[in-house]
Amino acid sequence: MGQPMALNLAKAGTDLVVWNRTAARSEALGAAGATVAESPAEVFASARLVLLMLADGGAIDSVLGRGTPEFGVNVAGHTIVHMGTTSPEYSHALEADIRASGGAYVEAPVSGSREPAEAGRLVAMLAGEPADVEAVRPLLQPVCHATFSCGAVPNGLVMKLAVNLFLITMVTGLTEAFHFAERHGLDRERFLAVLDAGPMASGVSRMKAPKLLDRDFAVQAAALDVLKNNRLIAEAARRSGLASPLLDVCHALFDETVGLGHGGADMVAVLQAIEARTEAADRHPEPDGASSIS
Repeated sequence: MGQPMALNLAKAGTDLVVWNRTAARSEALGAAGATVAESPAEVFASARLVLLMLADGGAIDSVLGRGTPEFGVNVAGHTIVHMGTTSPEYSHALEADIRASGGAYVEAPVSGSREPAEAGRLVAMLAGEPADVEAVRPLLQPVCHATFSCGAVPNGLVMKLAVNLFLITMVTGLTEAFHFAERHGLDRERFLAVLDAGPMASGVSRMKAPKLLDRDFAVQAAALDVLKNNRLIAEAARRSGLASPLLDVCHALFDETVGLGHGGADMVAVLQAIEARTEAADRHPEPDGASSIS
């Protein structure tokens, strides 16, 4: 995600300094006009506004030097923009540490997978002090076709988790419906055409339906990342005392998908877990008159 986002910034003429933990991923950015840094410290020395698109809190802490004397040096006088997905609690604590060290902080998690990132069609959910949010918003125009102010930290990440809850349950529902139609012998292309002509069609269904038809599990949004997001949403729901029945079923299915070895595949590989459950049910049918819900 970070590479296509940075590439769109570079192509738009943004004065950009980039660093990636995997150096080879910065080569295309250098060719597009960005300055490729050799270390995070070089980025902090060169730029006052720093965008972070990193996998988790551990990676963010490492890059910022959090918990070390370098942290204050890195963040003081800088605006740090957290664009990845972590728990809201982590983000809230990070904001406090950055502000205590003389920096500013904005949450800007984005909705969308690699293809929208490449097209500059992500949606950003911004949270932080209003002046900081408004300073960041124009910079995101080459990356996001829409930005929304969500209030104080960590409301940006809470909004992202709510959006992801819908995405996860929607794609899982589409996949189960496809499995249902296929196993009943329906013409799969006609089923998807009916779906696409009706009110349930969406950008997501139009992106994922052809992948189901072709059993194309090439990654757009990896099943392992979906499982991580599922866990974050479930943890947030539990801390707030909320029921999440649909999410909990999806959580189990994505855990099974990863357990079957498909963590690096696209999230529609949840089909593999659904098929495995069907095959298990075929091997162990319920007695007459009995039914079960798993």
